[in-house]
Amino acid sequence: MPSRKAPRGSDKGESPWNLKEICELIDVLVEREINEFELEKGGVRIRVRRGNSPTEPPAAAPYANNSAPPWAAPAPSPLPPPIPVEKAPETAAESLEDLHIIKSPIVGTYYGSPAPSAPPFVKPGDVVQVGQPLCIIEAMKLMNEIESEVAGEVVRIYIENGQPVEYGQSLFAIKPSHKK
Repeated sequence: MPSRKAPRGSDKGESPWNLKEICELIDVLVEREINEFELEKGGVRIRVRRGNSPTEPPAAAPYANNSAPPWAAPAPSPLPPPIPVEKAPETAAESLEDLHIIKSPIVGTYYGSPAPSAPPFVKPGDVVQVGQPLCIIEAMKLMNEIESEVAGEVVRIYIENGQPVEYGQSLFAIKPSHKK
């Protein structure tokens, strides 16, 4: 009988959360129309925020006296405000129509090299191929390689090493090479 590999994150000590628990948590938050929520378990913090506007008023609490639900512990310390990322200036040679923007598929921490002392995966001016690693995004102690979706020249890197990234945030601008 063939042996089965344990799913990722199932080893002891890796993560106190599993995918089912996270999905159930999100379902409860959506059902109760909660716009922002943060919970820490086993040293791993999960933060969920819905909506685009940080000025939206919070949803009314369904608990007496607007107290927190009994299963939600207060966060030990507030998170620092997100670091704004400057937009790339457009020039005649660098219009957004000509560039392929690679965006972050997950929330995490951006790393431009495979190790602190290693050279970066890519830098502006480098030519990349489809599937070539561009960076690593660490999420919940898992290292996720982000690969190039197109072949071409790296024109811009929007984020610096060690900075937090949001889902959908621009990471790279690549000018595709058009081979015929």
